[in-house]
Amino acid sequence: MRDKEENLTLLGNKGVKYSETYSPDVLECFENKHPDVDYFVKFNCPEFTSLCPITGQPDFACIYISYVPDKLLVESKSLKIYMFSFRNHGDFHEDCVNIIMKDLIKLMDPKYIEVTGMFMPRGGISIDPYANYGKPGTKWEEMAWTRLMNHDMNPAESGLTGGR
Repeated sequence: MRDKEENLTLLGNKGVKYSETYSPDVLECFENKHPDVDYFVKFNCPEFTSLCPITGQPDFACIYISYVPDKLLVESKSLKIYMFSFRNHGDFHEDCVNIIMKDLIKLMDPKYIEVTGMFMPRGGISIDPYANYGKPGTKWEEMAWTRLMNHDMNPAESGLTGGR
C-alpha cells in the first residue's frame, strides 16, 4: 500500500491544472492507517457546479460525501479537482450524485459510502438526490438499505418544504 501514498501527484503541487471536462482519472487515494477502526470521513463540497444537459444552464449544489473507509482513503485535493471537473459537464442532478458515488467506489472500495446533492432551486423546485452503497455480504450492505429507507425522515430539514 505504501506505493499508493508515494504516487500522490496533486497534494503540494502548485502547478496543478484544473480540468475543463469531467475527469475521474484525477482521483488519488492513500493507505488507511486505521483499517481496524470503523469511522466516517465526511466531505462538504458547497461550491459544486454542473450544467443542465438540455439547456446548458448552470446548476449549483452542496454535495455531501460520507464514507467508511476500508483499506484506502481519497486524497482531498484530488477530490477537489475532480469535483471541479463537473463544472462544464452536462448531466442531471441524479446522475451527478450517482457518478460521484460510483467513481469513489471504484477508487477506494469503501465499506460504506453515501452521496447527497442539495441543489439550488431552479424554476421554484430544488432537487436533492441521495445515493448510497454498502459492501455486499457485510453489515454495511444492511446499513445502506436502512439508511436509504430512512434518509429523509425530516423533509423540512432537507429543504423539501422550503426549510433550507
